[in-house]
Amino acid sequence: MTEVKQNEKTLDLFYEGQKAGFMEYERKEGVFVITHTEVSEEFGGKGLGKELVKAAVESAKKYDLKIVSYCPYAKKMIEKTPEFKDILAE
Repeated sequence: MTEVKQNEKTLDLFYEGQKAGFMEYERKEGVFVITHTEVSEEFGGKGLGKELVKAAVESAKKYDLKIVSYCPYAKKMIEKTPEFKDILAE
């Protein structure tokens, strides 16, 4: 149903084959920096933003990085999800 493709600066989210959203990020020394998360309006209400955040957390863990989020949505989602909380940089 959903698929996330990781590129050098974005995570692109596809829902039923259509691009539904993306997350912009940078990888710096020791951190995965989330700068922007966006889901197209027509795909709203399906929990797809959380899918992008989950993909970011998995990528950060894969490379043993902490997350710094300048995106308010992603930061809030990480803070309120118990299994994600430990990944945020202090």
